[in-house]
Amino acid sequence: MATSTRQPTLAGLKRLLIGPRLLTADAAHQTISKKVGLAVFASDALSSTAYATDEILFVLILAGTAAFAFSLPIAITIAILLAIVTISYEQTIHAYPNGGGAYIVSRDNLGEVPAQIAGAALLTDYILTVAVSISSGVAQITSAFPALYEWRAWIAVAMVGIMTLINLRGVKESGAAFAIPTYFFLTVTTFTIGYGFFKYFTGDLGIVAHEEIAPHGVAESVTLFLILRAFSSGCTALTGVEAISNGIPAFSPPKSRNAGLTLIWMSSILSFMFLSITFLARQVDAVPLHTETIFSQIGRVIYGVGSPLYLALLGGTMLILIMAANTSFADFPRLSALQAADGFLPKQLTYRGSRLVFTYGILVLAAFASLLIVLFRAETSALIPLYAIGVFLSFTLSQSGMAVRWWRSRHLKPGEEKQGIASTLHHDSKWQIKMIINGFGATCTFIVMIVFAVTKFASGAWVVIIIIPLLVTAFLNIHHHYKQLAVELSLDSFGVPPRFKRHRVIVPIGGVHQGTLRALQYARAVSDDVTAVYVALDPVEEEKLRQRWERWGDGVRLHIIQSENRLLIEPLLGYIEDIAGQRQPNEMITVVVPEFVPTRWWHNLLHMQTALILQLGLLEFRDITITEVPYHMRTN
Repeated sequence: MATSTRQPTLAGLKRLLIGPRLLTADAAHQTISKKVGLAVFASDALSSTAYATDEILFVLILAGTAAFAFSLPIAITIAILLAIVTISYEQTIHAYPNGGGAYIVSRDNLGEVPAQIAGAALLTDYILTVAVSISSGVAQITSAFPALYEWRAWIAVAMVGIMTLINLRGVKESGAAFAIPTYFFLTVTTFTIGYGFFKYFTGDLGIVAHEEIAPHGVAESVTLFLILRAFSSGCTALTGVEAISNGIPAFSPPKSRNAGLTLIWMSSILSFMFLSITFLARQVDAVPLHTETIFSQIGRVIYGVGSPLYLALLGGTMLILIMAANTSFADFPRLSALQAADGFLPKQLTYRGSRLVFTYGILVLAAFASLLIVLFRAETSALIPLYAIGVFLSFTLSQSGMAVRWWRSRHLKPGEEKQGIASTLHHDSKWQIKMIINGFGATCTFIVMIVFAVTKFASGAWVVIIIIPLLVTAFLNIHHHYKQLAVELSLDSFGVPPRFKRHRVIVPIGGVHQGTLRALQYARAVSDDVTAVYVALDPVEEEKLRQRWERWGDGVRLHIIQSENRLLIEPLLGYIEDIAGQRQPNEMITVVVPEFVPTRWWHNLLHMQTALILQLGLLEFRDITITEVPYHMRTN
């Protein structure tokens, strides 16, 4: 029968797309090595080398191309900041081996509200990471194939869909799938940098041939404010550094050691590539353009337009930028599940799907990222101002929390332990130096956050400054709801549960048929107090129903409501509300609704969804239950 084959067909399609269902016991085996971990958790940070230099130059060009001389000193300063943040997060990884990053560190050391601020900042950052990295990846495609420029937003949304599907297959499979593109990017970029330096030192490095450079308005003077704007734009290179600390549980044992080494690898590679690209961009006279990236300009100087190595560079860059979104797909569901488990987000986000991934978290991330891509037309420079505030806010809270942790540890004696919310605090003989490192890191990232907020405020940073407090308010309201619900449902002072003195059953009917009789049979099994209710729209049909009821009604009361204005649901709701208003204490009403279940999904559109309408209409009434009695059709 069609009804018996439909579900296996859907299950087969699901198994084809995301793989067979995994057992809960398989979770321990869904871990990844350091090499795969670099692809899964570091692709976001590594990919930022493809647009961080562009963002610095987009600001400096406001003062003319002569201001490009400041690009390398700015990049060196950012690399120093990266080293500070890396050292700080390396300490976090070993102090919190179960992961959680800024959210867990803040909740453990700073309190509930700072933790929710960190959570809001990180979740916002993860959504923006997907939008920015994929938009930037599509920009590499349109640099090589300008005819696709007008389609960039829809190409980016399609990429998000592919990423979503791959991540629904599980962490282990998605990591293996993304390892090859990540290492291809590292190989081709490192080769390009090496070949570029070779040409530079041999005097064979050319310059970019620009047919026409679009004017940038009235030139500004080189001021401290302009330098700070360029610095804050380039700090997007640090986005994704915290991802490894959030995803420690995904690593193979020893988890903390492997995660810490991966973090050091990532930061070292990122610094080398970022500084090298910024240096080469200056040497080839690259200029920031919306229609062509700095990577593309360096590539066509070194290799020539259309050459295989040029296309390989852009292809590898495009792949890593798209793969960078996987960092968010790995961390957003984990963080949202943590917050949901603590009662600050909907509990559904803790659900693990058939492949042991947080399915709802992945889908929510994909939906919001796609919305941003469409709204901002996949323009990276338009999304960047929204990007880094959340990152540096989470950096600041995480490092501040770690500094507080080391300060608290000074009171413990050797061998003494103190259990926190998410970790056990031990005495640490090096607490002073560790506190200084984390405190200095928190100060640096706080200053950068303020600089970014001030310099990018008018460009769109104000949106994030508003969104994060709104998200925190929403989280706290959700938490309040769950706490109130727990109080309402508590059995601590409940006493003896009251028994219902009367149980009325109402069966709305639209005719007398097999579906009606099945619903009546169920209703009489629930209670002897059953009333069938019919809304009469036509006298002839009403008389036919009365005659059929005498034969098939089996003695059940029939109440007919006359609907003079041809309304159907409203009179039925009014009748149920009247009955509910006349109830004595401890009386229960159940509405039993016959429902047709067709063999084809679209046949549902041909039937009134009475049960759903009644549920919505009676939602505010206490002690009224809506029950559907399905009647499965046997033919198409």
